Order: sequence, then structure tokens, then C-alpha cells
Amino acid sequence: MPYISPPGRHKHSLWEPRGPTGAAAGPGQSEGLSPATTSPTSPTEGARPRPPALAGPLGAMTFSKLVDSVNSTGPFQFLLVVLLGLPILGMANHNLLQIFTAATPAHHCRPPPNASAGPWLLPVGPGGKPEPCLRFVSPPNASLPNDTRGATEPCLDGWAYNSSTGDSIVTEWDLVCDSNKLKEMAQSVFMAGTLVGGIVLGGLSDRFGRKPILSGSYLLLAASGSGAAFSPSFAVYMVLRFLCGFSMAGVTLSTVILNVEWMSTQLRAVMTVGIGYFYTAGQFILPGLAYAIPQWRWLQLTVSVPFFAFFLLSWWVPESIRWMVLSGKCPKALRILQWVAAFNGRKEAGEKLSLEELKLDLQKEISLAKAHHYSVADLFRTPVLRRVTFCLSLAWFSTGFAYYSLAMGVEDFGVNLYLLQVIFGGVDIPAKFITILSMSYLGRHTTEVIALLLAGASILALIFVPSDLQALRTVLAVFGKGCLSSSFSCLFLYTSELYPTVIRQTGMGVSNMLTRVGSMTAPLVRITGELHPFVPNLIFGATALLGGGASLFLPETLHQALPETIEDVEKRSPLAKEPKPEPEAEKDSQRIPLQPCGPNLGPS
Repeated sequence: MPYISPPGRHKHSLWEPRGPTGAAAGPGQSEGLSPATTSPTSPTEGARPRPPALAGPLGAMTFSKLVDSVNSTGPFQFLLVVLLGLPILGMANHNLLQIFTAATPAHHCRPPPNASAGPWLLPVGPGGKPEPCLRFVSPPNASLPNDTRGATEPCLDGWAYNSSTGDSIVTEWDLVCDSNKLKEMAQSVFMAGTLVGGIVLGGLSDRFGRKPILSGSYLLLAASGSGAAFSPSFAVYMVLRFLCGFSMAGVTLSTVILNVEWMSTQLRAVMTVGIGYFYTAGQFILPGLAYAIPQWRWLQLTVSVPFFAFFLLSWWVPESIRWMVLSGKCPKALRILQWVAAFNGRKEAGEKLSLEELKLDLQKEISLAKAHHYSVADLFRTPVLRRVTFCLSLAWFSTGFAYYSLAMGVEDFGVNLYLLQVIFGGVDIPAKFITILSMSYLGRHTTEVIALLLAGASILALIFVPSDLQALRTVLAVFGKGCLSSSFSCLFLYTSELYPTVIRQTGMGVSNMLTRVGSMTAPLVRITGELHPFVPNLIFGATALLGGGASLFLPETLHQALPETIEDVEKRSPLAKEPKPEPEAEKDSQRIPLQPCGPNLGPS
């Protein structure tokens, strides 16, 4: 058996069209034909018969079926899921890291330097607990009632913290009392990075490819995350956390798109949720790491260094075939398809492929990609795309908005921080399994609607549960978090199936932007609890219900091939009108001649 090299390694494909002397066909030659030959008279005179899987009228096979013919189900799919899924373990750590690195321990004012050596009495608040942000101006008389012991003042000499739970950015930079909002700002800055990254990297990925953005994002996350562990000040820490969020957007977008574009139609839902389980596993790993490493700098470094290894492993992740073909890189796409076929034990099927099949099956898509530069504006170009973009935007925003209100509010439920984080992560296991079954049998549309409506209802139910019933409140919060996790799992697949290949990454970038806007504003909405405790849950629950209502207007994509062009999306809509039959002469005048697709031909 010949040696099988990694994708893209060999310079020339075995099936690359050659001229009569063995050289590649020149610009003036038809591929596979000599200059003096216009058409072969028999299969033995130079024409390769189409493989059985591709037989039929020219261009009759869809691109999805073409890829599935050599890339159906095999070791390659599982290798790809592992390569893409391992970094997702670390992404869960970064997303939820501030639950532990920004934990606020019990604290009180330090006594003034000239205080007596004896115990310094502290003012007591309405709940009978010591005031964390006030101290007496002068040593009080312990025999007097608390409200008559003397005047109080802010903590002018800093705070004393309970060190039994380790240190955090809160204890290092005194992010308590009047500075406690800086803690929420740090998380909002991190989410702002994912917001900007979704906007910038989504478009760059459609232009330069999924794989370069994925590899670059791994490296940036490793460098900025490790650098944050050595931050000399809170300002530097926030800048580096912004870069962490920026790079995580690139990892998320490229991972989802590569997974969807490389999987067969039957495996798409299972493998997408399978990668989601890596994120779930990461939620179990984080509490264990935080418990074993109570120093926030060492914890920050521990969750960041592995991304240097992921950066090296990413060179074995192949580029998206669809993106390469639509970008004019047909020979490279053919070589990778043949390598995947050989890896999956379908070498003969791969060797039967040729550039002619790729170009015939994607003639329209290649011509449209060269004739049009796609941007965010194309998400609103047609009525169907406008409706899809608007409804998806509401669904993504409400999911991120409500999810991070629960995930980052673990401290509010009065349960052990490490135990509750394990429970919050554990609910994802049944939630994602139910999501797989629901998406595969009920469909993506029904799954998304039910998940958001149930999440909104559970959050609103928290309003009517007294604060002393912590167990019931925790159950409702865990259930709501599981529903929102299901919504995320469904949305990643659903969005990539609704948008066509030419703007898929851009659409995912905008969707990622909206969910990050939601997650960025969630900490700010939590501050409204100072007005009344029920206000935040009212806003979070109502928004989730709004997102579920918007999802009702999205079309179903179950058992459908991925759309390649905007026209494909329009044709799928139940509102699309049947085109009027055109005379043959008019059809011939509108046909787009097939353009050459070579290694040096990129999108114009």
C-alpha cells in the first residue's frame, strides 16, 4: 500500500489533469485532452468514466453527496472531533474562570495602625453580620448598643480577608465595597473581547479560511492567557482578558464551521453535540483545578498553557473543502478529499474523483463566489435571509443573556461554590443527550423553541420562590441552565445549517456577536437587583421567552443538505414562489461559462 501523507502534503495529485506528455495541461489545453483532440471517441482514448456513485447527468450530484461519497463515516470523523474537541475543554475553563479567580471571600475593615492590640469591634449590619465596608472612627465602648457606639468611616486602611479559600483578583486589588463593580467590569471586558472577535474573525475566516483563524486563535489565547497570570496591575489584567475573549471567538467560530462542513448530513447533529460534551467535561475539570490550585495566578496559567499544544495539533486539522472549492483552490481540495478517502478506507472512491467532478458540481457556486464579495450586508439582502438573521439574533442574544446570568451567579445560591459548579456542569450531560434525540427526531426548530421557552419559565419562577428555600431555587436555576445549554447546542448546528456556505462564517460571527452582547450586559442587569431583588430575573426570563417566540418563525433544516448559495436559502423557504419556465433560448443566454479552477486562482 502506498504511503498516505497528511492533507495538503503532496505537490501533485495522482488525478490532476495532465497533457499528452505527462505535464500539467497548459492554459490553452482542455484538461485530459491533447491539443489536437477535441473529444475522446471512447473511454479508452483519454476519457475517464465517471465513478458509479457519480454517474448520471453532469452536475446532477449535490456537493454534499459528492463529499459524502468519500467522507461518510469513518476514523477521520472521530479524529476530527477529538482534534477540535480537546481545546473546547480549556474553553470552558476560560469562560467560567472568574467564578473562582474573582471569588469574593468574607472580609472586614482593617483597624487603624494606632489601634490597640486587643480585638477591634466592628459595626453590625441589619442582618446581624459585621459590616464589610465600615469601621468605627474610634475604639467603641463594648457595653453600649451597636447603634450608639460611635461614628463610622470607610475602610481607610484596606481590608482583612478570610484566606482559607485562597487568593483572587478581588483580594489582590481590593475589588470590594465601592470597587466591587470593577469585578463585574472585568467579566464584561472579557465578553467584549468575544464580541469584537466575532465581528472581526468571522469575516477574516470567510476570506482567508477556517484553519488559519483557528490556529492563530489558539496561539493568541495561549499567549494572552499566560500573560494574564503575570499581570502587574488590574488594568493590564483586563487588557489581556480582552485578548483572551477575542481569541476564544475565533476558536468557537472555526470549530463549529469545520465540524459542520466536514460531517455527513447524518452525523452532523451527533458530532456537533459531541463536541459540546467536551465543554461539559471542562466544567467538571474547572472546580477540581480551582480546589487544587487556590492561587489565582497559578490557576490562570494552568488553564492557558495547554493551548500552545493545541496550536501545534491544529496543523493536522484539514481546511474546509467547501471553502477551498468556492475560493478557487480545487486541486488542493481534491488532494485533501483523496487523503480523507484513503484514511477512511475508501481509497478507490477517492482516486475516481477528479477536478471535473468538483467543478461540474459547483459551477454555479464558483461563478457566484468570484462575481460577488460577500459581507455582513448580505445577511439582510433577501427577505428570507432577513427573517432568518433577525430571529437568530434574538435567539442567540436571549440565550447568552440568560445563560451567563445563571452561570456567573453561582455565589448567589448559598451553596458550596465548588459543589454547585459541578452540579451546573453535570446538568449538561442529560441536557445535551436529550438535545441530540430531539434534534434528530423532532427537528432543530422544535428543539430550539422548547428549550428557550422552558428556560424563560424556570427563571421567572425564581421570582415567586422565597430566598430561604435555597434548595428549590437551586433546582430551578440548574434546570434553567440545562435548557439554555440545550439552546446553545442546537443554535450552533441550526445557525450553520440555515446560512449558506458563502456567508456561513459571517453569519456565525454575527450570531456570536449577539450572544456576547447578551453575556456582556448580563452582569450590568444583575446590578438592578439593588432596586428590587425580582427585577433581574424578570428581565432575564422575559428575554428568554422573547427569543423562544422569535425561533417559531425559523424554517426546519432536519435531513436537508447544507445550502451553498443565497439562492439555495431562498428556494428552501416555503414562501418561495415557483419560477416561471423560461424558453430554452433564454436559458442558454443566461448560462455562466465554467471558469478555470487552478492552484493559483483565488477569488477575485
